Amino acid sequence: MTAATRVSYIFIAAVAILVGAARLGVPLVTVLFCCFALRKMHFTKYKWLAVIALVAVVAIVVYAIGYLVREAVVAFPTIASESIPPLVDYAQKQGLELPFSDLESLKVTTLEVLKDQLGLAGNFGRAANFGRAATRQFVFVIVAIVIAIGLFLRSGMQSFPAGKPANLLIALAQEIESRFRLFYESFERVMGAQLTISAINTVLTAIFVTVIGLKYIPLVIGLTFLCGLLPIVGNLISNSVIVGIAFTESGRSAIAALVFLILLHKLEYFLNSKIIGYRIKNPMWLTLLALVVGERTMGIPGMILAPVVLDYVKVETSRLPPPD
Repeated sequence: MTAATRVSYIFIAAVAILVGAARLGVPLVTVLFCCFALRKMHFTKYKWLAVIALVAVVAIVVYAIGYLVREAVVAFPTIASESIPPLVDYAQKQGLELPFSDLESLKVTTLEVLKDQLGLAGNFGRAANFGRAATRQFVFVIVAIVIAIGLFLRSGMQSFPAGKPANLLIALAQEIESRFRLFYESFERVMGAQLTISAINTVLTAIFVTVIGLKYIPLVIGLTFLCGLLPIVGNLISNSVIVGIAFTESGRSAIAALVFLILLHKLEYFLNSKIIGYRIKNPMWLTLLALVVGERTMGIPGMILAPVVLDYVKVETSRLPPPD
C-alpha cells in the first residue's frame, strides 16, 4: 500500500467523522440521491436534459412531500386519538411503559424525535426556532443539489493525466477520488436495490389498502415508499401506521392488515436475497448494529447510509491484501 493510499483512507474516515459531528447527513444523502438520479436519467449524450429531468423530479418530490405532510397533519391526530387509548390500556395490562399516554404526549415525543433525527437543533418552544432550523436544512439541500449537478457535469472530464502520477499531490488526489467513487458505487448498488424493493412493497400495499377500502390511502402509499428506504426500521414504522389506521375501522380490518404485513415481510426476505443478493447481504446483527450507530451519529440519514457503509467497507477490505 502506497503512502497516498494510506492518506486517502485517513481522509475519507475524517470526512465521515466530520459529517457525523456536524450533522451533515441530510446534504450528504441529498448529493448521493441526486447523483444516482442524474446517472439513471442520462439517456442521451446531452447532460443538460438529465439536469432538467432532475429539477422536474425534485419539484414533484417536494410537492408530494408537502401533500403527505398536509395529509398527515389532518389524519394522524384522528388516528392517534382513536388508537392510543386501547393501545395504552393493552400496554399497561402487559406491564409495558410507552413513551406517550395521550395525543399531547405523543406530539411532544414526535417533536423530540424530529429534532434529534433531522438535526433541527434548538428550542422548539417557539415556532421561529423551528423555522430557522428547517430553513437551514432546506438551504443545505439546495446546495447539495447544486453540488450533485456540478459533479455530474464534470464527470465526463478527465481529471488527471494518464500514466504514473507526476507527484504526490496528483497521486493523493487520484486515491481520494477512487475512495469516493467506490463509496458512491456502494450507494448506487445498495440504494438501487432498496428502491426496487420499496417500490414492489408499495405497489402490493397500495393494492391491499385499495381492496379493503382503508382510509387515507395516499398517505399510506407515500409513507410506505419513504419508510421502505430505511432498512428494517422503516417497515416497522409503516406497518404500525397501517395497522393503526385499520384498527380505527374495525378489528377485522386490523387483523387482515396484520396478516398481510406478515406475508409481505416474508416476501421481502425473498426479495432481499434475489434483488440485493448475497454479495451485499450482511448478517442481521451487523445491520442492526450499523443502524444504531448511524442513528446516533446522523439520525435518519445515518440509518439510510448504514447498509451503504457496510458494503463500502466490505468492498475496500476485499481489495486489500491480508496482513503479514
